[in-house]
Amino acid sequence: MSAPAPTRWRKSTHSDASNVCVEIAHMGSSVVLRDSKNPTGPALIVPFAFFVNLLRAV
Repeated sequence: MSAPAPTRWRKSTHSDASNVCVEIAHMGSSVVLRDSKNPTGPALIVPFAFFVNLLRAV
């Protein structure tokens, strides 16, 4: 699937100039993740609760 067009993509403030990171966007009750090097490539869409649990586990 191509990356959807949510209103605002966010990148970690810890990212460097090489652009090697994951961007996230909130879209309804989901969170969308994509590779910052390939913004028109595939995206992973997960429920918001799943994303919160993922962050707590890391």
